[in-house]
Amino acid sequence: MKFNLILPLLCGLSLLGCDSPKPHDDTPFQLVENFQMGESLVVRSLALEPKEKSLWVGSSVGVSEVNYVTGELQRTFNRDHGLANEYVFAINVAPDGTKWFGTNAGGMSRFKDGEWKTFFPLHGLADYWIYSFANHPDGSLWIGTWAGANRLDPKTEKFETYVEQLINEWVYGIAVDKKGDIWFGTEGGVTHYDGKNWQSWDHKDGLGAANDSNLPYSTNTGLGTRSRHDLGVFSGGQATYNPSYVFSILVDERDQSIWAGTWGGGVGHLVDGKWHNLDESQGLQGTIVYAIAQDQDGALWFGTEKGLSRFDGEHWQYFHKGTGMINNNVYAIAITPENDVWVGTQGGVTHLRRNK
Repeated sequence: MKFNLILPLLCGLSLLGCDSPKPHDDTPFQLVENFQMGESLVVRSLALEPKEKSLWVGSSVGVSEVNYVTGELQRTFNRDHGLANEYVFAINVAPDGTKWFGTNAGGMSRFKDGEWKTFFPLHGLADYWIYSFANHPDGSLWIGTWAGANRLDPKTEKFETYVEQLINEWVYGIAVDKKGDIWFGTEGGVTHYDGKNWQSWDHKDGLGAANDSNLPYSTNTGLGTRSRHDLGVFSGGQATYNPSYVFSILVDERDQSIWAGTWGGGVGHLVDGKWHNLDESQGLQGTIVYAIAQDQDGALWFGTEKGLSRFDGEHWQYFHKGTGMINNNVYAIAITPENDVWVGTQGGVTHLRRNK
């Protein structure tokens, strides 16, 4: 199916239509609408550009820009337009409005002032597989790849690469705290860099909950064998467990503590150097945490293999197929300044809104 036939589904013009479940007035948020994009399509990344009221949607067939207020589709891009690869795993909007797109096996593309440029390892990029971005206060861009992390100076286009300093070279999440420290979520744990010193944690240090469900241990070990590596939930038809495998990471705006979403070990919370973990026994919807976001109320949102969980520190709220979502696998979350929540799943995008 062609990309330009799929993306209009995001603007409310879908031939399939949008479903709008009834609001739940006794809960903080309600599901407003779903935008069906096809069962085989996966929305892996979302990014906001509040100045333009834009939601950038990265999927397995390209990227689109949607006005998140009106729902109007602004633009769509694929390889014909200059995108390195249609499978977009990461999107970043820099403070100056430059857009960066990380792709699966296609390198990294920059969209600036209407012009495209693609970066490959021959330019200094660590790898063709790009999975995360983070803007640093000094103006640099940090990039997570399957072969370490890059620091890019956008002005000089000079890359620095970090591999041996990380606990694992497969970098899925990057976050920057108010001090400018960088936090890396990798397939082998979490690494912290304060500009001088490096420190890392894995399950032996308390990251990730115990395997109470007795799931088979995941074969995703980050040993560099790409042929065996996949990003699926199941191995042999059964969910798997690797509590050191961190797929998402977030700095809490309230106290600068760290949240790390693991593969089967729920979400880890690093406070004063000690890990505390949330899993299904504490109220988390699932134990594989693909995405983490924080809303304007300070509550945390976790995208899991069993749906979406919101936690305000005391109470949980859940969204999944049973409550009207398109699919239970939640890969991306973006929250607007107006506190609307946009969720990327297998099959499309879901829009949630604060109850009034």
